[in-house]
Amino acid sequence: MSEEEIVEQTIEAEEDEVTVGQDAERIGNIKISIDVVSTIAGAATVSCDGVYGMAGSLAGDIAERLGAKKNPNKGVKVDMNETTASVDLYIIVKYGVRIPELAWEVQESVKNNIESMTGLKVDKVNIHIEGVNFDEEAPKEESEADSAQNAEE
Repeated sequence: MSEEEIVEQTIEAEEDEVTVGQDAERIGNIKISIDVVSTIAGAATVSCDGVYGMAGSLAGDIAERLGAKKNPNKGVKVDMNETTASVDLYIIVKYGVRIPELAWEVQESVKNNIESMTGLKVDKVNIHIEGVNFDEEAPKEESEADSAQNAEE
């Protein structure tokens, strides 16, 4: 056998090993908790610029204020079966953002993160705008500056 034939056989053998590894039977099941998918969706949502936070229930908000640990699934509802997931997000947006563009960005971010991390197919990402946060510090600073300017006059 020539060296070229040996090299060709070696390459073919390596390719067969890869193929066999890809076609091998599964030896068990992988089950992903709804809480895991909810946490991924929540993190992807708040990472989008323009999202102030997630809207939670009244009881959950009271518990957080009384010292309970923060709920990473706050404002996220996930319906899931073995291969697909549907996500509902309840968010509070910052004042002045374009809501349709923000919603599209959030949908894409959540879909891409869930699909890449879990392998689940995301059917829907529904966005529910629960409120708008008005930045109160900026108007106060302006009014203080106006007051100082008026006092000088």
